[in-house]
Amino acid sequence: MTEQAFLTTVVGSMPKPTWLQEKLPLNTDNKQVHGKGADWRLSDEDLEAAQDDAVRLTLHDQGRAGIDIVSDGEQRRKSYVTYVTGRLEGFDYQTTAKKWTRNRRRLAEVGRCTGPVERRAPIVDDDLRFILAETERPTKITLPGPMTVVDSTADEHYGDEREFALAVAAALNAEARELDALGAAVIQFDEPVFSRYPEKVADWGIEVLDRCLEGVDQAKTAVHICYSYPMPGVPRPIVDSYPVILAQLEKSKIDQLSLEFEASKLDPELLRLCPSKTVMFGCIDNGTDAVEAPEQIAEKLLAAAQHLPPEQIQAAPDCGLVPLSMDVARAKLRALVAGAELARQRLGR
Repeated sequence: MTEQAFLTTVVGSMPKPTWLQEKLPLNTDNKQVHGKGADWRLSDEDLEAAQDDAVRLTLHDQGRAGIDIVSDGEQRRKSYVTYVTGRLEGFDYQTTAKKWTRNRRRLAEVGRCTGPVERRAPIVDDDLRFILAETERPTKITLPGPMTVVDSTADEHYGDEREFALAVAAALNAEARELDALGAAVIQFDEPVFSRYPEKVADWGIEVLDRCLEGVDQAKTAVHICYSYPMPGVPRPIVDSYPVILAQLEKSKIDQLSLEFEASKLDPELLRLCPSKTVMFGCIDNGTDAVEAPEQIAEKLLAAAQHLPPEQIQAAPDCGLVPLSMDVARAKLRALVAGAELARQRLGR
């Protein structure tokens, strides 16, 4: 990846084709619980082949739009959390529990931690190999962050959030080191709950995040922080947490921060709190079908560049685009690329 102003990227998830998975609202009862999700339309070998094709399709869409750093769109995942944790020892998703999550934003049905968390085998290594064989663009691969795993799970083993999170981090670190060796350009840890628990970020969140990064020395490391997906009927309060967590993240070993600025309407001056980091600056809203104008995106990026060098700013959505239709997501990606190009032109870059 070159040191270019306003590189474009995605956060991770992209919409799934209707021939791959049924389309449901994110808050549908008894479906969008951790570990379940919408049903696949195929099974066994047919499902595997369809997921391969869905990855090819989303890579094509991102490449055609002109996205610089791509992902597989998480086409193989029902849940960004349980796709990974369900392959670790110590988690039970057969017998679930009710738990308030995201600082009491939602009472969710969650899996349980019933024993020591351990990684016995690779989890997304084959997924990354497939992406690397299908594209020559720099590739991002995502993993759930430890604090978000803890918040999304009923702990019946550790009895201490920090201890639980450190065990998850050790397992994720083993996975991340292998992804690094395979050639991932970016390894991203998704931590939306950072925005909901700033006091925990300061107490142990940075320590645990840094544990995930040990021995990762080729890929760039990133953490994604947002205010969670917008869900009809579910409050989405934008609390004043970024000033705390950005100051803490500046102390972290993480290379890149994926931050929400569009839907939240946060002030880009906050970027002054993390001067050493590359920031994936959220300027695409995943909660509306309205497509942002390139002019608007360029203005947002140039406003951000008042506080951080443009080479440290990447143009990105606020969060994953999975809630949107494929056509809307494609249009938003095209607008993102056009806006970044317009911003570069205005800088003379």
